[in-house]
Amino acid sequence: MDAVTSTVPDSAPHSHTPAAARLIGITKTYFKPDGSVLVEALRPLDLTIPRGQYIAIMGASGSGKSTLMNLLGCLDRPTAGRYELDGKAVESLNDDELSRVRGQKIGFIFQAFNLISELNIAENVEIPLLYQGVSASERRVRAIESLALVGLENRVHHRPYELSGGQQQRAAIARALVGRPAILMADEPTGNLDSATGQAILEVFEALHAKGLTLIMVTHDDRVADRCQRVVRLKDGEVEYDRIGARRGFTAKHGGAHGAAHGGAHA
Repeated sequence: MDAVTSTVPDSAPHSHTPAAARLIGITKTYFKPDGSVLVEALRPLDLTIPRGQYIAIMGASGSGKSTLMNLLGCLDRPTAGRYELDGKAVESLNDDELSRVRGQKIGFIFQAFNLISELNIAENVEIPLLYQGVSASERRVRAIESLALVGLENRVHHRPYELSGGQQQRAAIARALVGRPAILMADEPTGNLDSATGQAILEVFEALHAKGLTLIMVTHDDRVADRCQRVVRLKDGEVEYDRIGARRGFTAKHGGAHGAAHGGAHA
């Protein structure tokens, strides 16, 4: 069978392979006020994401894609099943515990950049560390390190409105990285960018993956998914297919992490 279209077998719940995320029998059901079932957003679902994998999650509206993203990102809890994030079960944590784990283990990147215009780029990147109680001096060091990873070390004191759209998205990526998360989760991160700038941002993700980061890309774009190691498509709350194969247009393995992250000064 061709490598690009071969199906990835379901990972056994008792596998000892290190995993960034492991879902076992996960369901998510939304109920009406009278207690009757409104919708089964996710039906019993098993999914293992090994550490260091670059995976795309796809699906049409109503497929369960957003629900799965919310569960993986610790923004919601499953109705049933087990979720292990970086080796720790998190499905039963209370709100405060779930918020703490989310801040430590997940880095989020969204279609909108969500940068604060009154702050410079370094200050924007520092915000997650502020909530974690990290000292001011360490916050600044880690912010500059994260900005260097995405090629913005020379834009530290700029305000968001002084940057291009691509540079603002790079700053948002740096903010997601600053907490040193187990998983970097991106939801349509190129949706507000032109094609050339979007290409440059995807090269940043590939460079970060080449450094060993685990990336989950939620996308509807087949061209974006083609650049990932693995593609999981949902339909009606279930996995329609789970495929692994060679990536098209993957540049980081050719050009190196440093080159991809620093390419395109205005992207």
